[in-house]
Amino acid sequence: MNTAVIGYPRVGKLRELKFATESYFKGDKAQSALLDEAKALRAEHLKVQAESKISLISSNDFSFYDAILDTAVLLNVIPARYQQLGLSELDRYFAMARGYQGDKGDVRALAMKKWFNTNYHYLVPEVEDSTQIKLASSKPFDEYLEAKTLGIQTKPVIIGPFTFFKLANYLGSKKLVDFKADIIKVYQQIIGKLADLGAEFIQIDEPILVTDLDKDDIELFSNIYQALLTATVKKSSKIILQTYFGDIRDCYNEVISLPFDAIGLDFVEGKQTLSLLEKNGFPSDKILFAGVVNGKNIWKNNYQKTLALLNQIKQKAYNVVINSSCSLLHVPYTLQNETKLTIQQRAYFAFAQEKLQEIAELGELVNDKNVENSAAYRANQTLFTREREGANSAVRERIKDLTVQDFIRLPAFSEREAAQKKAFNLPVLPTTTIGSFPQTADVRLNRSKFKRGEINLSQYTEFNHQKIAECIKLQEDIGLDVLVHGEFERNDMVEYFGESLNGFVFTEKAWVQSYGTRCVKPPIVWGDISRSKPMTVDYSVYAQSLTEKPVKGMLTGPVTILNWSFPREDISQKESVFQIALAIGDEVLDLEAAGIRIIQIDEAALKEKLPLRREDWDSEYLDWAIPAFRLVHSKVKEDTQIHTHMCYSEFADIIKDIDAMDADVISFEASRSNLDLIDVLKANHFKTEVGPGVYDIHSPRVPSIAEIKDTIEKLLSKIDKQKLWINPDCGLKTRGEKEVVESLKHMVDATLEVRERLH
Repeated sequence: MNTAVIGYPRVGKLRELKFATESYFKGDKAQSALLDEAKALRAEHLKVQAESKISLISSNDFSFYDAILDTAVLLNVIPARYQQLGLSELDRYFAMARGYQGDKGDVRALAMKKWFNTNYHYLVPEVEDSTQIKLASSKPFDEYLEAKTLGIQTKPVIIGPFTFFKLANYLGSKKLVDFKADIIKVYQQIIGKLADLGAEFIQIDEPILVTDLDKDDIELFSNIYQALLTATVKKSSKIILQTYFGDIRDCYNEVISLPFDAIGLDFVEGKQTLSLLEKNGFPSDKILFAGVVNGKNIWKNNYQKTLALLNQIKQKAYNVVINSSCSLLHVPYTLQNETKLTIQQRAYFAFAQEKLQEIAELGELVNDKNVENSAAYRANQTLFTREREGANSAVRERIKDLTVQDFIRLPAFSEREAAQKKAFNLPVLPTTTIGSFPQTADVRLNRSKFKRGEINLSQYTEFNHQKIAECIKLQEDIGLDVLVHGEFERNDMVEYFGESLNGFVFTEKAWVQSYGTRCVKPPIVWGDISRSKPMTVDYSVYAQSLTEKPVKGMLTGPVTILNWSFPREDISQKESVFQIALAIGDEVLDLEAAGIRIIQIDEAALKEKLPLRREDWDSEYLDWAIPAFRLVHSKVKEDTQIHTHMCYSEFADIIKDIDAMDADVISFEASRSNLDLIDVLKANHFKTEVGPGVYDIHSPRVPSIAEIKDTIEKLLSKIDKQKLWINPDCGLKTRGEKEVVESLKHMVDATLEVRERLH
């Protein structure tokens, strides 16, 4: 049976693309050298897939930053402010991603949002009324031909028009339908040109189809593709409509009736995909790309279950290709660089390169009538019949003994708010940061030396104390009201806690792209989670000893720890998150007992795993995600102030659920989204105090005092001054020291000017 993958990781097995691109940003690498390194990486990734005997390999799945941004450039959806900079094509591309501040001008970056239910971020295209949609880049064609010169026939991948333009932000009066004719024309050009170059298959990604669609959406989607996919345009190429992250229950029958030659469906996250297939059938003249190997988790595939599933699929579909459920972009590159995992642990995992082997083996086994005699099959089944280590009966008893009262904090919010105002006596519009300060080279070196055993714990701690003291003094000099210790001991906001808890497994080189050059190394939830000792108390107490101002204790919340880890598949996510919540809750009480009176419990990824279908929100996620957060802080005193922070997401639809988390203060990203969320907070009578980010830390540009002051004034027009906090939109870990200091000074100066007016 033929095999395929939807897409492959871009950054390289050792993050080569990240380092090359960042070197270019710093001016240490020429553009030609960056392009050469990217070309070499693409060649390496193609060869790995070809050697793994994948039948249909993707091209144009590479990106310097983001595929949606690539598509914006391809279609000339480039806002005027970037075109007017007069930069090279590549530098204009990076200006859209990161913003630009230099001799050619000063522009902000495009907004950034989470890519469906993943930890990957995409850049939100901006469509102006004056936008002329046309073919403006040769990237898909160049990369197809590049692969062809290597002797590898690929299926070029392009983001579909419906998904791209549904995700776009329209700045004028025009909407998607107003650009319909131009959209059809440009996609016909793309498909026609790829067909002329010899592409046998062309993959068009339309993941938006797995979300809730109404009749008008489905009609518009159908109309676009009826007009787009003519025989004249397709020529000899076969067009694959590829979906992922769920099922297409709203439009299954419409999709299978359209002139696609193949359709890719997700049988991993698509709860109703199999039933849709069984109920409605599948056209005999189309190929079904069956996503049966999980592209988002790192556990080995259970061949017995997958082969049984494939046999069910084959009863309804004549021609089936074994596929990944989504792009392998969302898992680490390879297990080959992991030297510290035990043999037993390695046996259970499959990263991107190992998933290629799984897909290839399934392609060989699916039609094998003596499959149980296959060595690959027998080895696979051994994993799923033996018991895995990691059970903790004490943890399971704590979960069993939980009562309703464990999830309720007393007294009520209004009483706590009054007590906290009195206890802290902060000025109006209190200023703070989200937590982390720049992780400079010396900070990373200190941690690296300690891990390698080159320095002892005392030396490691002494260095961190020095950095904390410098950080506290800096914040006091700048004039911030609520301080942080800087998190110099932390490699990552999730990995650090995972390393301090029992039940996690860690990797050395298992990096996954989050956005652009930002990569994360998610922990793996291996067994039951517990805490054996305090994790943050010593550093927090030391920081607080250096100042009269309050210093926040900084923790990562249970939902984010779970969502930014690779979760277990042998127990429910609800049980996993409650285990983590109990452990973090113990830490909260220890911080409080040690005199830390403001504790921030970050839930940056709260919305990340929210089901894409609204009907599944409560029953499959919010019914445990919100209680898990409440479980963490339900036992603190009334004058202990609980903060939380959330990253890039659209919160409007769950704003009441966020309020129900019962935190005292919430900070969130608002700078890239034009403060749209503020109207939602006001409309829903949001009770929690809020700190909308007043500037974007994901861009290196430094906002002016006037710019931040203008943002604060806009916030005050909709938020009571007694409810408003002033802060950046995220942690400062990835930023440079100079830009951080300047930006924070501007933030405090702007706040002081506004305070003066308020008095």
